[in-house]
Amino acid sequence: MTDRVRRVLGVVRPLGWLLLGLGVLALVVASRTHWRELVVVGATCLLLLALCLPFLLGRTRVRVLISLEPSRVVAGGSVSGGVDVTNTSGRRMLPTLLELPVGSAVHRYGVPALAAGATNEESFTVRTERRGVIGVGPAITRRGDALGLFSRDSEWAPLQEILVRPPLVPLEEMGAGLLRDLEGVSTDALSQSDLAFHALREYVAGDDLRHVHWRSSAKATGASGESQLLVRQYLDTRRSHATVVVDDDPASWASEDSFETAMSAAASILVRAVTDEFETSFVCGDSASSGTDGNRALDAVCRAALGGAGLIGSARQALQLAPDTSLLFLLSGGDTGLETVLRASAVFPPEVRRLAVLVSDGAEPGVSEVGGLSVLRLGDKDQLAALLRWSVR
Repeated sequence: MTDRVRRVLGVVRPLGWLLLGLGVLALVVASRTHWRELVVVGATCLLLLALCLPFLLGRTRVRVLISLEPSRVVAGGSVSGGVDVTNTSGRRMLPTLLELPVGSAVHRYGVPALAAGATNEESFTVRTERRGVIGVGPAITRRGDALGLFSRDSEWAPLQEILVRPPLVPLEEMGAGLLRDLEGVSTDALSQSDLAFHALREYVAGDDLRHVHWRSSAKATGASGESQLLVRQYLDTRRSHATVVVDDDPASWASEDSFETAMSAAASILVRAVTDEFETSFVCGDSASSGTDGNRALDAVCRAALGGAGLIGSARQALQLAPDTSLLFLLSGGDTGLETVLRASAVFPPEVRRLAVLVSDGAEPGVSEVGGLSVLRLGDKDQLAALLRWSVR
C-alpha cells in the first residue's frame, strides 16, 4: 500500500468506517430480504457520509508558532506556553480545530474563522513534577465535519522540548587535591609537546625541530667539539576533569525515588564541578555528555533513563568519552554489591580519584574506604554536601 493510499484512507475516522460498513451491510441484506427498513438505514448512513465529505475540500494555510518560557526548569516549577495561529492564505479561513500534544496530554483549541493575515493567540501552563523531558508538539490542525466522520490532519510546528531538571543541592568547592590551573596539572608522564618544561635531551630522528634548544645545542657543540642537538622534553599536563557515572540497571535500584535521588546528586556534583572550572562528563546508559557547558551536562541528566548498560558498561563508555578523567563519581543503588562497584571503578586508571555514592531511601549516611575507593552511603540528597565534605578534601 503506497503512502498516497494510506493518506487517502487515513482521512476516514473510525466512526466513518462504521457508518460505511453499516450502510453497505444494510443495503446488501435488504437486497436479499426485501426489508424496506434496512434500505432506509443503509441509505441514511451513506447519505450522511456524502453530506460530510465536502467539509474536507479546501486547504488550511496557517503558520503556527509555539513559545515556551522557560524551556528549562527545575522539577516543581511551571512553564508558560503560547500558541499563535496566523492565517497565511489570501482569503478568510474557516474555523478549525488545533491539537497540541503536551507530554501525555493533548490540548485542544478551537481556532475561529480568521481573516487573511489575522492571528489567534492561545496560552497554556505546564506544571512539572519530576525530572525528565516533556515533549510539546507538533501542532496539528484537523479539517473535517462536525460529526467526526472525516478528518484531514496537517502538522505545522515541530516538536519542542521542556527539560525538567532534578532539584539541586548546594555543595562546597571540590578541591580533591587537584590544582585548577590554566596550564593544567602536571603528571609524571613525559611528553614531546606540552606546557610544563622538564629537561633537555639529545635529538633523535623524528623529533620536531621546533623543540630544538639552539643555545644549549651551541654550548654542547662547543664543549664537545662535535655537532650536537638538544631538544626540550616536557611533562604531560592534564586539566581537572570530573566524570559522573550513574547506574541505569533497574535491578540496582530499590525504587524509582532512589534513582531520582541519585540524579539530583549527579546534577549537583556536575554543577559544582562546572563552577569550580572542571571539565565534566556524565554517562547514564544511552545519555552522555562531555565538556565545560553546564547546560549540556544538565540536559543529559534530564534525558537519562533506566536501561540495560549497567554500572560497569556505563563506566567503560565514560572512559572512552573522558580518558583524561581525574575525579570519578559512581552512583548506584544501596543494594548494589561492592564487587560490582569495584569492578566499575577499576575500569579507570589507578591515578584517578574515585568515589562511589550508594543511594538507599532512608539509609543512615556514612563513609567508608574499600580497596582505595571511597564509598558514600546516601539516604537523602540533602546529606550529600556533608558526605562530600569528608570525602573530597
